[in-house]
Amino acid sequence: MASIFTKIINREIEAKIEYEDELCVVIHDKFPKAPIHLLIIPKKEIATIMDVADEDQALLGHLMLVARDMGKKLGLEGYKLLYNVGEKGGQEIFHIHLHLTSAAPQ
Repeated sequence: MASIFTKIINREIEAKIEYEDELCVVIHDKFPKAPIHLLIIPKKEIATIMDVADEDQALLGHLMLVARDMGKKLGLEGYKLLYNVGEKGGQEIFHIHLHLTSAAPQ
């Protein structure tokens, strides 16, 4: 079954999209934990970081570069990046996604 993120990527569910390229999409979190809360989601559906394969190394690096670019685009001088890994690690949606949060633009 497709994750909610796959449904967003396929435009089956609406989301506020900040950025998109061939490898990922960046959306605003529907339930933000900070004034700025973006989710950087790979288009490849991988359940958890524990399921990442060696061949996904470039994809993970790409997500970090997109996070950097989003920080620059939003004029952030500092922000947090976070992966929740597995149910016991706080992961609620089993499609990896990188959280970018910040109190506010500086």
